[in-house]
Amino acid sequence: MPIRNNFAVFPPDDDSALGEGMSLANNKKNNPPRLLSYEEYQAKIKGLKTLSDVTNFTKELVAPTIQAMLEAEMDNHLGYPKHDNSGDNSGNSRNGYSKKTIKTSEAGPVVIDVPRDRKGGFSPLAVKKYETVESGVEEKIVSMYAKGMTTRDIESHMHDIYGVSISAEMISQITNKVLPLVKEWETRPLQKIYPIVYLDAIHFKIRESGKIASRASYIMLGVDLEGKKEILGIWIGENEGAKYWLGLLNELRNRGVEDMLICCIDGLVGFPEAIKAIFPKTQIQQCIIHQIRNTIKYIGHKDKKKFMTDLKSIYRAPNEKSALENLHAMMKNWPQYKFYLKLWENKWPELSTFFVYPDEVRRVIYTTNAIEGLNRQFRKVTKTTSVFPHNESLMKLLWLAQNDIARKWNVPIPNWGLIISQLAIMFPERIKL
Repeated sequence: MPIRNNFAVFPPDDDSALGEGMSLANNKKNNPPRLLSYEEYQAKIKGLKTLSDVTNFTKELVAPTIQAMLEAEMDNHLGYPKHDNSGDNSGNSRNGYSKKTIKTSEAGPVVIDVPRDRKGGFSPLAVKKYETVESGVEEKIVSMYAKGMTTRDIESHMHDIYGVSISAEMISQITNKVLPLVKEWETRPLQKIYPIVYLDAIHFKIRESGKIASRASYIMLGVDLEGKKEILGIWIGENEGAKYWLGLLNELRNRGVEDMLICCIDGLVGFPEAIKAIFPKTQIQQCIIHQIRNTIKYIGHKDKKKFMTDLKSIYRAPNEKSALENLHAMMKNWPQYKFYLKLWENKWPELSTFFVYPDEVRRVIYTTNAIEGLNRQFRKVTKTTSVFPHNESLMKLLWLAQNDIARKWNVPIPNWGLIISQLAIMFPERIKL
């Protein structure tokens, strides 16, 4: 059907139809669109005067081009061109058309005539069965959803910018297409070793059985041997607790993780024991920043500035011995706050881990800022939804958000070359460079 040096497709003998939006709904069924020759194409573009003319012209090409692709696919499916005598008594033939409206990002809604065959076996690739939205439109919708736009905002945006009317229900159906990808991502194999892993959770409101409940989203962020960040998993659970983390760490091991050198956590009770039960060799560093926050919120306003200065002498000490001496000194100098300083002493094994490492490693592990920064990005995209209808909708949005965020993680964290070489010296039997 197509011939060489043809550029576009228009209804036969009626190029004036271009000004009517190129809807093919009124085309005669026996007159399929023809290809526009190079000479005709050149004549057409000579009449274009403005950028708006060019834009409209390219939009007008969409519908007839799709139509011609469908006609060519039908020819290939039947094995002979339309009206060709070779199709006589072939056992199958054309059987009219079905009108279909496709929502496109470039041309808005376009009406096409999808050819049918008598046996009903024709399944076009240009416009798949049941497809009413162009893939480019779907990608834009998914991208906007991943940025945190509500279905109502997306509906309005698609109509105002692209002239496409898409209901909230259709937007939900389109974004639901990522759910199989979510399942695949949740069970994907992981690397054998992650030198550094951060664990944390954030909480969301979910409607359940007519009531609003709080659910924790458990997140694990790893740094691999190349120094690149990777979200190992996201899980939705009832409440943040060490028992639940134990199950998640078991799942991590089942997906191929054999070793974690250092695990950075917040102050959840029982967290270290849960980690040690699955990865007994892993060193645990509790977030110093969390500990500072939990301490100074009980300090009187008039004492806070001086107390903070003394507190720095602990976590900025050159070594663990000096840090512990400064802690005991503070307990004597601030007897009214001894109870809160005692919490540092009780958690000292997890708080002091970073002292044995060089400064480059200390800066990476003494706080969980890496995963808290990730959580802030999750909060940004979920803030427009105060209550999620179910766990699946929350997980869908978090997965889309992480997929968007992870695209930017294509370089190692700062000073990784120095960090990994130091870790290799400290753990020669576990890291092989």
